Amino acid sequence: MKKPGGAEKKKVRRSPGVASNTTPPRKQGANKDVFQLFAEKVRDHKGLVSRWAVLQETRVEYFRGKDFVAFVRNHSELKDILEPDKGLEPEDIANTLLNKNLLVRCDRVVKTVRPGKKKLSSWPAHLEINHDQVFSENGTFFAWAFVKRRPLWQTLLSFCWPVLTLAICLFPVYPHWAKLLILYICAGLLLLILCVLFIRALIFGTIWVIFGKRVWFFPNILAEEATLQDLFQFWPQKDEGERPKWTARLFYAIVAVVVILVLRHHAPDEAARARYQKRVSNIIDDVLEWSPRQALSGMMETVVNVTDSNDNATDDSKSGSEKVASPDDLGEETIPKEEIEDVTGNVEDSDHQQRDL
Repeated sequence: MKKPGGAEKKKVRRSPGVASNTTPPRKQGANKDVFQLFAEKVRDHKGLVSRWAVLQETRVEYFRGKDFVAFVRNHSELKDILEPDKGLEPEDIANTLLNKNLLVRCDRVVKTVRPGKKKLSSWPAHLEINHDQVFSENGTFFAWAFVKRRPLWQTLLSFCWPVLTLAICLFPVYPHWAKLLILYICAGLLLLILCVLFIRALIFGTIWVIFGKRVWFFPNILAEEATLQDLFQFWPQKDEGERPKWTARLFYAIVAVVVILVLRHHAPDEAARARYQKRVSNIIDDVLEWSPRQALSGMMETVVNVTDSNDNATDDSKSGSEKVASPDDLGEETIPKEEIEDVTGNVEDSDHQQRDL
């Protein structure tokens, strides 16, 4: 009788071990999030070269297949995130990401070489979805299909935009020194941007006319899809186009010289420049020197002027009514003095004639 009880006790003791055998399905469920975590780490890593493009009216971040393979092989420590699947090859990892809809295979929209170029662009600006969603290393592009997590500093920065907007609207009530500081900073930044654009255009035109090469310093400064790191890239990219003909270079050189001469001939003289500068300075001074006190004082002056004008109008109306009411004034105003003297003189003459008779 004890043996069955003991057997039952042993079964009860082994029951936790049986329950432990049910844990592997949880690990399998965790593996689904492991690949997403790996994709987020790869996307945030600076070692993988990526660009921005338009995919069906949506801006996406994409990379090339060969760059992904080289990145995974050079940064094998990131594969430790995959835990049991860290031994997979880069191609297998990419196919898993495609199956989990974390990646989308894309293709370039423009597939023909444009006139004047030898080959297609390495990073196209417009993409379309490829029907074959299988990883390939050569000549393929892959876009991230998940929303990138927003860092904490971006979340905090989003709350600062309303404050910044309110501060811009309250610029007229700033003290004078704050207005001058903001004016000089904005003018300096604008002058810096215009000088950089002018200098890079001048260098490009000079090198293009003389040597026939396209050299753009700060090549991504006007690119909308460029990141902050690519925006301040100083060194120019390699020229992929054909060398222009000498006739085209000579023609544009002549056009540039003619435009410079015309602008110099029609440039404003010193007097006109002084007038323009005075107008601009007056406008700026009106904005900088304005204050709520001046606005209130101006309103008070207008109110005082209006009340004085109303009082004068009422006094004039009263005096006018008095003049109209008095009949003597009417008689004096209607009959001139000369006519009165003539009438009195005629009356006196008639009296003398009657006396003589």
